[in-house]
Amino acid sequence: MADAEHNGRTAEALGATAVGAAGARVRMARLGLWLVAAVLAVRQMTLVLSTPRGERLTALETWVGPEGVLHVKGSLYESTQFTGTPFGGLVLKPLTRSAEQALGWGWTFGTLLLVAALGVLAARALPQPVSRLTSLLAAPVAISLLMLSLPVRNTLWLGQTSIMPVLLVLVGCFAVRGERASGLCVGFAAALQPALLLFLPLLWFTGRRRAALTTGVTFAALTVLAWAAMPHDSYAYWVHHMAGAGLGGEADDLANQSLHGALLRLGLTGPLEIGLFLALGAVVAVLGVRRAVHYAHDGQLLLAVAITGCAAIAVSPTTWQHQLLWVLLAVVGRVGRRASDRYVWPVAVILVMTLPAKMMLPNMAALYPLRDNAVLLAALAAATLVPFLSRTSPYYRSPIPREYAPPVPTRFRRVPLLPYLRRVLTRPNLLLELLLIRVTYAAYQKVRLAATGGSNSKGRGKAEAHGQDILDLERGLHLDIEHWVNHAVVRVDWLRNFFDFYYESFHFVVPLSVLAVLYWRRPVDYRWARSALGFATLLALVGFWLYPLAPPRLMPTLGIIDTVHGVQDFSKPDYGTLTALTNQYAAMPSLHFGWSLWCGVVIAIVAPKWWMKALGLLHPFFTLSAIVATGNHWVLDAVGGAAVVAAGFGLTFALQGPRGRGVVAVEEGRRETVVLEKDGAAK
Repeated sequence: MADAEHNGRTAEALGATAVGAAGARVRMARLGLWLVAAVLAVRQMTLVLSTPRGERLTALETWVGPEGVLHVKGSLYESTQFTGTPFGGLVLKPLTRSAEQALGWGWTFGTLLLVAALGVLAARALPQPVSRLTSLLAAPVAISLLMLSLPVRNTLWLGQTSIMPVLLVLVGCFAVRGERASGLCVGFAAALQPALLLFLPLLWFTGRRRAALTTGVTFAALTVLAWAAMPHDSYAYWVHHMAGAGLGGEADDLANQSLHGALLRLGLTGPLEIGLFLALGAVVAVLGVRRAVHYAHDGQLLLAVAITGCAAIAVSPTTWQHQLLWVLLAVVGRVGRRASDRYVWPVAVILVMTLPAKMMLPNMAALYPLRDNAVLLAALAAATLVPFLSRTSPYYRSPIPREYAPPVPTRFRRVPLLPYLRRVLTRPNLLLELLLIRVTYAAYQKVRLAATGGSNSKGRGKAEAHGQDILDLERGLHLDIEHWVNHAVVRVDWLRNFFDFYYESFHFVVPLSVLAVLYWRRPVDYRWARSALGFATLLALVGFWLYPLAPPRLMPTLGIIDTVHGVQDFSKPDYGTLTALTNQYAAMPSLHFGWSLWCGVVIAIVAPKWWMKALGLLHPFFTLSAIVATGNHWVLDAVGGAAVVAAGFGLTFALQGPRGRGVVAVEEGRRETVVLEKDGAAK
């Protein structure tokens, strides 16, 4: 009996200790996230205020500066620079003098406070039920995402007021008590941004009819007030400019992410374009409000508000970049029955709203319509297409879980360093993988291009000095074969053509093919191999940044013949057609060889037959021959490439442990037998 009581007290003590440790981790995570949000806010303020006057807060300067629109005695819309409603001008005019004094610190700091308030409101409005961890971390995460979003950054840079309508709607829907107060807030927001009148039917069909009536009355009263005070301006805005169309820039500008702007960019004009815009706008408005009403009745009011805002983006004649925050709010919707699919929608929304579209889609003419209208397409998808889960769905709180492989024993006590990163047996979501691969490669290109001083004499001189150091080291090691190999290959036309073709064609094709085969046939190995490749590429970027190196073909006195790019004019600082496209001094380490070695190692490990393994290992051999023969790399560059690949595999092993060996096939919901091996054991 005493032993039982002792064991019970011990178990309670251990449980209390575990709960206390978990609470401490949550507090640390929350503090860290708030710190991240504060750092992002300070960074945004610093970027704005460190920019010279005249290049920052240009919209605010245009409105309230010494020569601003609001100082002019005539119409607000004579120059088309003022993009707000007449009521917006009526509100801002009395604030002109104080706004002049607030230009800079005051306006920027006030905007950041509005962003923080918006993030807190959105976090508190999350559809219930949410876990305690989510409720504690939601606010700093929301504020951080807002700070990183393109609309907020654009608003801070220009000095716009577009956060106010979004905040007013959220206050009306979630913060104030009473339907009249709610309607006043939404009506005020619609007076500043007329497309937000779509919230009126949302309020009406969700049973808040007094709030809907108050919204309509408030909007009408404020608009009539502005018309009485500024009849000429009101006529110019509502009639001549058709509710703001044509203000603030050309309607077909890429910054206008409305249906009207997209149709104009597609080449449609005149009555056909206007009729099509009105018809499509009506369809989007009806579908969007209908879906929003459904999700509001389902208890997901924040999602309903986001859907309505996304519909407003599409149907407004002009929706500039700083008015697109509604899309980011749609991240709260849950999509997908499987746990592996749950992150596709939020990740896609966050990428669309935080990164330029050029980073997500390749620079191909066929994809320009998608790239130029990326935010609009996201808004249309949220408003009309994305199958957000209902709270009554059994998958809303409990998606089909991932299946994990049993841990593989390891000889080292501290491996894996991150034991919670268990081996997932099923394939990751393909759309999410493609999206992340594209964004990661775009970031890789940008960092690689910025990793040297460019084509200026200082960066070029440093890279050439490093090239001479590498050549001297190779001579000491008797590895300086670049000149001999290059000139020997040039004498044989078919050999030169073969290596030129191999260098240009297989660098991307083979790694992508290996990844595709692993994804389809060996999902466990796919995750392991992809992580190793990512670590190797990241380490290579560090090498490019720290050690810019001229390849043999760009060493003026070496006499290497550039067989791929043609003769270089060394008398010009920007010689070569590739200087503006890629960093020509990113030679150490060689990712041409590194990626090929990764392919060879992966094929040698996972291929079932010996001839497949041998064929895989031929690829790094041919790649090494090609990079040396064409004059694009030193032999030691290949050594550097091998080093980062080895480090990539080593980091993957250290963080996640040995790879989970086995095969799993999941096709169209049919699960086959999963056969796993323990490390070193036979099947």
